[in-house]
Amino acid sequence: MPVGQAGFWAEVTVPYIDLTLEGPVVSSWLQSLNSYNFPPRVYYGQVIWIDQVRQNNGFVEYRWNEAPGRGYGPGDIFWLDGAGLKVLTEQDVAPISPEIDPAEKKIVASLTYQRLSCFEGINEVFFCRISSGAIFDAYGTPTESYSTPVGDLNTHWKIISLNMSGGGSASGYSTPAVPWSTVIHGDGIAIHGAFWHNDFGERRSHGCINVKPEDAKWIFRWTTPYISLAQSEARMTWPEHGTTVSVTELKV
Repeated sequence: MPVGQAGFWAEVTVPYIDLTLEGPVVSSWLQSLNSYNFPPRVYYGQVIWIDQVRQNNGFVEYRWNEAPGRGYGPGDIFWLDGAGLKVLTEQDVAPISPEIDPAEKKIVASLTYQRLSCFEGINEVFFCRISSGAIFDAYGTPTESYSTPVGDLNTHWKIISLNMSGGGSASGYSTPAVPWSTVIHGDGIAIHGAFWHNDFGERRSHGCINVKPEDAKWIFRWTTPYISLAQSEARMTWPEHGTTVSVTELKV
């Protein structure tokens, strides 16, 4: 795609790609990396917004622009090797089973067993392991601060890629390009891809339901509201709502 066009979404398909910063440091996550002398990178499964393309010694490079309005990022701009990215197409976001009545679709997530199932009527059509809210804080003290809400929730905001941040200096986080976020409670609790761990089946999130990026992508496409690449995100206002998400937990 020539420089000058609006841009496109691209998915990281290799373990990681090193980034070269253009301009000043803006985000807290990059400031944190610099303080520990860690190189800035994107990792497998992340989805980023590309707004420019260039040739550098015969290699194609993409410019990731994390500007506000595209994933609500703080505004860092990077160049990276385009060979490790897949440009998303409409097929990547095309609805799964759109012929099924949306009212027949339901997600059941068990915090007790750390698993999630998608149902069409009585038929289970998808299953994956999850990581829900942690039960210990950064110091190992039991806490309910990170609890994942229990009850019948609904998908109501979906966005292809989202910058997530929260908390304080000891246990806070700032994570760019969290892929395939399907928000189910308020403006922050979501089913989303987690590229920073492979600990699915254990509680460790800040309240969200972590799943593998490929699982998050499937759930994103299957649930309503459906979106297109041109939209990038969709919101619904109560009483309008998307797919029902029943979050359960057995109390001992």
